[in-house]
Amino acid sequence: MAQVQMDSPHRSNRLLAALDDEDFACLEPHLNLVDLQRGQVVYEAGETIQYTYFPHSAMVSLVTMMRDGKSAEMATFGCESLFGLVSAFVSRNSFGRYIVQISGTASRIELDWMHDAFTTRPKIQQLVLRFTEALLAQTLQSVACNATHSVEARCCRWILSTRDRWGSDELPLTHEFLSEMLGVQRSTVSAVTRTLHEAGLINQSRGAITITNRRGLEDTACECYSVIREKFSQLLPRSTT
Repeated sequence: MAQVQMDSPHRSNRLLAALDDEDFACLEPHLNLVDLQRGQVVYEAGETIQYTYFPHSAMVSLVTMMRDGKSAEMATFGCESLFGLVSAFVSRNSFGRYIVQISGTASRIELDWMHDAFTTRPKIQQLVLRFTEALLAQTLQSVACNATHSVEARCCRWILSTRDRWGSDELPLTHEFLSEMLGVQRSTVSAVTRTLHEAGLINQSRGAITITNRRGLEDTACECYSVIREKFSQLLPRSTT
């Protein structure tokens, strides 16, 4: 069996980091590091999925495109996630458009290798199933959130969730990005972030938002932030939360 590199860059993804040495050694020879650039479409809706991705610093959104050109976010994938597996168990076709929202790196493995690992390694299968349940819970909670909570509360949730994935209070978030993810006009996002800035919760600069009062931001965010965070904490190993 291949020797596991304890400092392997692939372990920057929390799911890969949660695997024991034996299971990680099964995947590692087939993993490749890739750079993902903001705006890059990894998969288009209906496109055949060839690889499973484990993001590190990159953040990728799964969006559905409407006929009028509008889009709505269905899920977000960061260092606690994988994508390009759950939606490819049967048809191997992408549910929607996977687009990179924050540039960074990821580990990539051919789908066939990932399928083999899923079917032959019980611990890998269990981890993937736990992640899938957490992702489903996140998606359903987000549907309810979008229908019932204010743009300001949802914006705070998005900023906090990005902070958890990014690992720094200075976030490469633009108003354009937030408007796409929240499904509102850019002018609405500008008004909301200005209010948060005036309240001393964030600072704004070109292409970035810096959290200056996390506690205040959590108090302003809707309950969905803590609900989703707790669900991931319950279902996934400690190292993935």
